[in-house]
Amino acid sequence: MSAAMMAVAARRYLLFGTLAACGCLLDLFTKAWIFARLGIPPKPPQWWLVLNVLSLTTSLNESALFGIGQGRGTWFIGLSVVAVAGILGWLFFAGAARDRMLTAALGIITGGILGNLYDRLGLPGLKWRAAAHHADGDPVFAVRDWIHLRIPGVIDWPVFNIADSLLVCGALLLLWHTLWADPRRKNRQRATDHTAAAVRVNHV
Repeated sequence: MSAAMMAVAARRYLLFGTLAACGCLLDLFTKAWIFARLGIPPKPPQWWLVLNVLSLTTSLNESALFGIGQGRGTWFIGLSVVAVAGILGWLFFAGAARDRMLTAALGIITGGILGNLYDRLGLPGLKWRAAAHHADGDPVFAVRDWIHLRIPGVIDWPVFNIADSLLVCGALLLLWHTLWADPRRKNRQRATDHTAAAVRVNHV
């Protein structure tokens, strides 16, 4: 690998690692702060930031979004590990890290995955209390959610967290890169290649 390519690789490692670590730490800090002040379900208080629209509360989610996969925590843990391994392989073995935007998108997504994986492994050390399907004192292997967004008469979004937001933002950036940014870059590269070919022909 040339010195220039090694420098690019080092910058991409730094970009990916910084986004993943900062995203994960922000998620874990905010969850710890909110749960320390509002407590755990079933009846936490609700802090309204925008009355009847945006509030802070606490919820423990053993499933994915909209209750998909309820009770399959082990499956989600395995999926998270596979996803992170796949991202690392794609970036640093398949060469996707050459693209800065793609590296950033995958760093953001990885931060979200790690934040929720931490919770699913039971690392926060929470215990269930007055839960319908758990005995009091059982360890919690569930994601801590705390942001509640609703528009009266339109939508009542499930409670979510920073990690969920990172996953969505990273996925949207990845989609934008796939549909618009990458094709435009390839078109520019083709135009450059055609120009270089024409110059070579003219010099023959």
